[in-house]
Amino acid sequence: MPRTVREKRLDSPAARAKLKHSGKPYWRAIDTGLHLGYRKGLNGGRWVLRRYLGAGQYEVATVAIADDHSPADGAGILDFFQAQRKAREVAALAKAPAKTAFTVAAAMDAYFERLEHEGSRSLADAKRRARFHILPTLGNVPVADLTRDIISKWLTGMAGKGADGHSSQDAIRANRASANRVLTILRAALNQAFRDGKAASDIPWRTVKPFHGVDAPRLRYFTKDEVTRLINAAQGDFRDLVKAALFTGCRYSELGRLRAGDFNPESGTVFVGQSKSGKARHVVLADEGRRFFETLTAGRPGDALMLTHADGSAWGPSHQIRWMAEACRAARIEPAAGFHIIRHTAASHMVMAGVPLNVVAHNLGHADTRMTERHYSHLAPSYIAETIRKFAPTFGTRDESNVVSIARE
Repeated sequence: MPRTVREKRLDSPAARAKLKHSGKPYWRAIDTGLHLGYRKGLNGGRWVLRRYLGAGQYEVATVAIADDHSPADGAGILDFFQAQRKAREVAALAKAPAKTAFTVAAAMDAYFERLEHEGSRSLADAKRRARFHILPTLGNVPVADLTRDIISKWLTGMAGKGADGHSSQDAIRANRASANRVLTILRAALNQAFRDGKAASDIPWRTVKPFHGVDAPRLRYFTKDEVTRLINAAQGDFRDLVKAALFTGCRYSELGRLRAGDFNPESGTVFVGQSKSGKARHVVLADEGRRFFETLTAGRPGDALMLTHADGSAWGPSHQIRWMAEACRAARIEPAAGFHIIRHTAASHMVMAGVPLNVVAHNLGHADTRMTERHYSHLAPSYIAETIRKFAPTFGTRDESNVVSIARE
């Protein structure tokens, strides 16, 4: 513990009263390279410190008011001995290395650590989006320096990447929707930093508005005629994969994991044990689908893969891409579609056939109907018009007018 230094000229108000007024402080060394001074003014004095920086350079700073006319309070008014302690504290802080600023990259790391601890399924996707879209631009920015303008410009720039004057409206919408998703990840990380006391305010990111009306696209689905052409064009065992997707609405990855024993011929269901949502489900089949799976699994052991290549190997990641492209080309489906469109096709036709949304949501593995409504509430205009004309009530009104419509040329 540093020793307390005594100095008869400075250690009491009475002693300091005898000093002459001077623009220069009366100094007393209290540590190596550190002096405490008393600068006497016309209305009292102030404690100052002088710290040696090296190379003949000094730093001078005011410490507090001296207790010449008011009792020391240990804060703004100090006696000689309190001023020594305060000077040492100020000098120690000045010598201490500056704290590393808490950056956006550090906030992202803390957020990812929490997601990993929680076993979040979105961790890999969040890391990928951050690596490409957040860290290159904002990673080194201290969270304390973020402003609404900085984040807004970053969001706009991200949405505009790859776009030009020839970009379609769908491409622009997709870019903006993707930018919104990245903004959601950034906000989640910064909100956690704010809750953890790493940020003084959440206003800079809370007030940034995402792009509006870009997250609910009209999803593509195959017409019944296109479905027939696709099945006919599908080659070999890929045709079974296409049919299985149509009858169940399952994702490609879910189909690739199915075993023969997952089909229950008595209940007419297919059990999906591992899904994107993390929850198992039983997909209910229509009669056409039940007959297909009965044929597909007949005489096969329960632990055998249900859907395979001709050589018995599993349908692995991306295996379907080339097969789907060739099937679309042969079926003259333009533009060609990815395999996931078959899932949308199954759901869309269920909705158009009158299957309630909550039932469709169950078969698809959605947690509730929100995702189902978002994706499938916008159906083909012709179907909506036909349904309204078929089921809309009549009110018994009679047209008494003698006006006859004239045919338009």
